[in-house]
Amino acid sequence: MKKVSIVLCCYNEEGNISAVVEAVSDNMQAGYDYEIIVVDDGSTDGSLQLLKEMTKENHHLRYIELSRNFGHQNALKAGLDNASGDCVISMDADMQHPPEMLPLMIAKWEEGYDIVYTRRQEDKSLPFFKRKTSKMYYRMLSFISSIEIERGTADFRLMDRNAVNIMASLNENEPFVRGLVKWMGYKQYAIDYQPNERLSGESKYTLKKMLRLAFQGITSFSIKPLFLSLYIGFFFAALSLLYVPYIIYAFIAGHAISGWTSLIMTVIFFGGMQLFMTGIIGLYVGKSFLQTKQRPNYIIRSSNIMQAASVICPKLMTFSSVPNNH
Repeated sequence: MKKVSIVLCCYNEEGNISAVVEAVSDNMQAGYDYEIIVVDDGSTDGSLQLLKEMTKENHHLRYIELSRNFGHQNALKAGLDNASGDCVISMDADMQHPPEMLPLMIAKWEEGYDIVYTRRQEDKSLPFFKRKTSKMYYRMLSFISSIEIERGTADFRLMDRNAVNIMASLNENEPFVRGLVKWMGYKQYAIDYQPNERLSGESKYTLKKMLRLAFQGITSFSIKPLFLSLYIGFFFAALSLLYVPYIIYAFIAGHAISGWTSLIMTVIFFGGMQLFMTGIIGLYVGKSFLQTKQRPNYIIRSSNIMQAASVICPKLMTFSSVPNNH
């Protein structure tokens, strides 16, 4: 019997966990063994305690408690690394990813697709600013990076065991999972869907977190911003040569070179451009610095997954404490 793993990332989702676990269980087809892995990403509410109570009654339910909040992408990787199914489905724990789509995703996997990913259709109820910035982000990411990520693509997908093993072998600092999935290739199939309303609580993706994810995605898959810095610097250096004829004319004619305001504005403008370019270079230097440290993407504090210790890579075991809570 084939086994399906469903990975749910949870951060302060006490009001949603019970409903989403029940909905996932209801939509699992007969003929498949399955496990539901909920990764608690340092929740400060009662999510973890609720999970532990639920595991006593639901033998399909597993939990992974991270030692602190490591961020959604790292929590997702923790779930993928510790899943044991022949395929792994990742989704959010707020009910916005429809559990009713699980049978369709599994059916496409059975047809021979290695990765079945979803594309969220535009939700007209979202604020205008959020919808427009989302469109701009995907366009900019596809233009700047070396991979094309379709608009509305998030972390609601099915991955075959072979693809999951490749993902688990990647030891990349600040992983951008949706980009890595596209980068891996394999035979992929897209399914469009309309998101459900959030059952309770508020979205944990603040504007700050979304901007961080955007920069993370761009700098993880492209060095084009570095070339952009070079091109912009060359353009303004060439543009400054147009000022040379005026300087020569003013010198010959004996005119005093006036324009203190314009001079100051020019200095401020170019100073800002230099800081902008230095910031871009600094992002890449910083990512290289963090990567050389080889710190684990996450640390597991506790789990009820029996083989958790053998699934995690050896480097992580140095930092992880994974007791057997059976």
